[in-house]
Amino acid sequence: MLASETSLLEAIREGNETAFEMIFKEYYQALCRYAHSFLQDREEAEEVVQASFLGIWEKRTSLFITTSLKAYLYQSIRNRCLNVIKHGKVKQAHAQQEVYMRVNHAESTSDTVLSNELEKKIYAAMQVLPEQCRLVFKLSRFEELKYQEIADQLNISVKTVENQIGKALKLMREELRDYLPIILLLFKGLLD
Repeated sequence: MLASETSLLEAIREGNETAFEMIFKEYYQALCRYAHSFLQDREEAEEVVQASFLGIWEKRTSLFITTSLKAYLYQSIRNRCLNVIKHGKVKQAHAQQEVYMRVNHAESTSDTVLSNELEKKIYAAMQVLPEQCRLVFKLSRFEELKYQEIADQLNISVKTVENQIGKALKLMREELRDYLPIILLLFKGLLD
């Protein structure tokens, strides 16, 4: 370290604002350019340099620099810039996670509401079906029985089961025609 730097640092340690101002004026612009090379943002670069100088002033009584003042200042700026970048990445990752959680929660809530509403409409539409038609439809769609199993259980022919299912689907389509976009939306979500 140069003797002039040593005397300047000693003056700063003693609270000499003029000595501090001399260092500030000599290095400020170059340090801002250096910080900008890391951050690519002039305002943020200036904030980093100002914060670094503020830190030097606040810790002036315990400030002991063993390298050159210039090397110390550049290392300080480099470390602060790397911290800003690291903090920015953490903030960005947190923001992305927050958006992801909000979107998923909104989609989940929306899907649940749509699903519940649709379930009520399907149940109401089923009530319109004639009794045997409704029974055959429930056994087919909700209990997932095969046509032959339904026919055996109800003592009817397979052809009758087919006819009842066809009739049920036709009536259900008519009853739920206003809800087809919702049905498609829910199935799209399930298929994605």
